[in-house]
Amino acid sequence: MGKYVIRRLLQMIPVIIGVTFIIYVSVYALGDPTVGRCGERACPPGYIAKFRADYNLDKPLIVQYLLYMGNLVQGDLGTNFYGNKVLDELASRWPTTLRLGTMALVVETVIGITAGVLAGIRRGKFVDNLVTVSTLFLISIPIFVIGSVAQLVFGVRLGWFPVTSTQGTTYQLIMPAFVLASASLAYIARLMRANLAENLRADYVRTAKAKGLTNARTVGVHTLRNSLIPVITFIGIDVGALMGGAIVTERIFNINGIGNFLYRSIGQKDGASVVGTITCLVLIYLFVNLLVDILYGFLDPRISHD
Repeated sequence: MGKYVIRRLLQMIPVIIGVTFIIYVSVYALGDPTVGRCGERACPPGYIAKFRADYNLDKPLIVQYLLYMGNLVQGDLGTNFYGNKVLDELASRWPTTLRLGTMALVVETVIGITAGVLAGIRRGKFVDNLVTVSTLFLISIPIFVIGSVAQLVFGVRLGWFPVTSTQGTTYQLIMPAFVLASASLAYIARLMRANLAENLRADYVRTAKAKGLTNARTVGVHTLRNSLIPVITFIGIDVGALMGGAIVTERIFNINGIGNFLYRSIGQKDGASVVGTITCLVLIYLFVNLLVDILYGFLDPRISHD
C-alpha cells in the first residue's frame, strides 16, 4: 500500500505541472488586466509600467509561469492585483466552501444511495418509477434554475430558509447544499439502482438465497458492497464537480466562499487569484481521487494495489 501511495503521488507531479500551465495560459489570455483599473479614463503609462513590472507581466509567458511555479513550490500562491496574498484570501473563505461542500456531499450520498437501493430492490414497482422520474427531473434542470426556484419557494414564499447566506452559518447553507447536491444526488441514485439491480441477478446472489440467507443479509452484506464500487468512484470524481458547481450556487445565494471569490476574480481579470484558486481545486481533486482508489481495497478485497 505504501509503495502504491508513493507511486500515485509521483504521478501527480506531471499532472499538476501540465494542468497549472494550461490554467496559467488560459487565464492570462483573458486580456490586459490594466484595462478599467483607472475607471473610464486610461491609466497613466507610468502606472501601467509599474503594475506590469510588479506582477511580472512584462516578461515572456513561459518566464512568468516558471516564476509562479517557483513560488508555488514554496507554498506561495502569489499576490493578487489588489495587493492581498491569494493564500490569505482563500484561507478566509475555505471554511464556508468546505462546510457547503461537505453538507452537499452528505446529502447526495445518503439520499442518493438510499433512493438507489430502494429502487433496485423494488424494480418495476412504484418506488422504482418514482425514483426514475424524480432523478430524470433533477438531471434535466440546470442548477441555476433549481437554485432560483428554491429561493423563491422555500425562501420568499414559505420563509423556511434565508434567501441569502452571507454569513455562511450551517442553517443558512442547508438550502444551498441541497441545490448543489441535486444533480449529483440524481446520478448516484440512478447509478446505484442500475448496479444493484444487475448484481441481484448474479449467480452468487442466487447461491446465497439457496443457502437460506435472508434478503436483508444478501443485499446488505454481499450485493451492496459490490454495487458501491462505481458509486464511490463517481463520488470521488464529483468532489471536483461540487467545487465547480459551488461557483454558481455561491453566486446565487451570495455566499462568501471560494466559488464566489473565483467568479469575481474572473470578472475583474485578477489572474493571480484565478490561477491560485483553480490550482488549489486541482490539488484537492487529485488527493480525493487517491483516497477513493485506496477505498477500493476495503470494498472489494480482490482489488490489489501491489
